[in-house]
Amino acid sequence: MMMPVSRMKELLRERGHMVEACLAVAFDGRPIPPRLRDSMQYSLQAGGKRLRPVLCLSAAALCGLPIQDALPFASAIEMVHTYSLVHDDLPCMDNDDMRRGKPSNHKVYGENYALLAGDGLLTKAFETALSSEAFRNVGMERAAYAAAVLARCAGEYGMVGGQCIDLATENRTVSLDELCEKDTGKTANLIMAACMMGCIA
Repeated sequence: MMMPVSRMKELLRERGHMVEACLAVAFDGRPIPPRLRDSMQYSLQAGGKRLRPVLCLSAAALCGLPIQDALPFASAIEMVHTYSLVHDDLPCMDNDDMRRGKPSNHKVYGENYALLAGDGLLTKAFETALSSEAFRNVGMERAAYAAAVLARCAGEYGMVGGQCIDLATENRTVSLDELCEKDTGKTANLIMAACMMGCIA
């Protein structure tokens, strides 16, 4: 039987808040250069639906894992998603001045710090997925497998590869096959990773 839409919205909100709480303290107690920390947190806490981490939590719950135990993986996927948005907005890519109703990271912190913030979020994602907390929650083997899935879906076979297709097809009409390949890479791969990571965990 299908879940009512009202319940889906409630779960999205509840589980989204859980992810928000984790992301809010992701850099606590770390000796990070202040401007870099501010730049990373600016984008990481800029809002959004948190669809990918909620999918990760929901897939884990469907497989019988307590939701709290999947939070490192849900946080990791949102960090990767956020890094991709920061880099996507850069002048050398899509050159967007606004993101989620706010000035893009590079408009606030400069291109150099936006680039480093994206790099920091990407590496922090794997630190989080392979943290001692993740190991305690699901074991080292499952945590490593989940991190490997994230790496593959985010890298040249997935999101990064999709972005390359996007760049290569700018300012020209594309075929349906090219469009599907780009969208599968840029968007569908991270959504797939979110669900797979939850199941693996």
